[in-house]
Amino acid sequence: METADYTVHVVDDEEPVRKSLAFMLTMNGFAVRMHDSATSFLQFAPSIRNGVLITDLRMPDMSGVELIRSLASLPVKVPAIVITGHGDVPMAVDAMKAGAVDFIEKPFEDVVLIEAIGRASALLTEASTDADLADVNACLKMLSDRERQVLSAVVGGLPNKVIAYELDISPRTVEVHRANVMSKMKAKSLPQLVRMAIAAGFGPK
Repeated sequence: METADYTVHVVDDEEPVRKSLAFMLTMNGFAVRMHDSATSFLQFAPSIRNGVLITDLRMPDMSGVELIRSLASLPVKVPAIVITGHGDVPMAVDAMKAGAVDFIEKPFEDVVLIEAIGRASALLTEASTDADLADVNACLKMLSDRERQVLSAVVGGLPNKVIAYELDISPRTVEVHRANVMSKMKAKSLPQLVRMAIAAGFGPK
């Protein structure tokens, strides 16, 4: 979908962050609307026709994950991207399971967010993601049994030391397997790896 056909809604309780994101996105050709809280966005959401949501994870009234869950109960389709300066794997898993299209850790390059918006906007036209999912499944088939075990544990939010203990291997070996998984899955970041695995229905439920 062309950028002129939808609006990017930025939800963040910090005004400087909202303005910075809005300026960057506007300069890149996006129509932008700012919201200072999750609550105010939810009140506005029913009137959205074509929109993509960018929400901070930590906000005083409700978290970005809670916002996405609340949005799911409304008769609107607004693909969501979560950004945070305090990211970790469990948070990424929660965000993806809640329905987030992407989970991005600060600081990030502008292009990372712009590409995420592109993926989110594709969902507005109900564009098929079968090809992408087929690629993910093909990559999953390349993993060894041990690598699949490590990936499952990573998606479950477990740190390397716990994974090592549960699989009875060394933390260093876990690091090697994780690096191999990232390479075979063609994932550029841990949040992206988690997003791919969850999209394919892989890992703990």
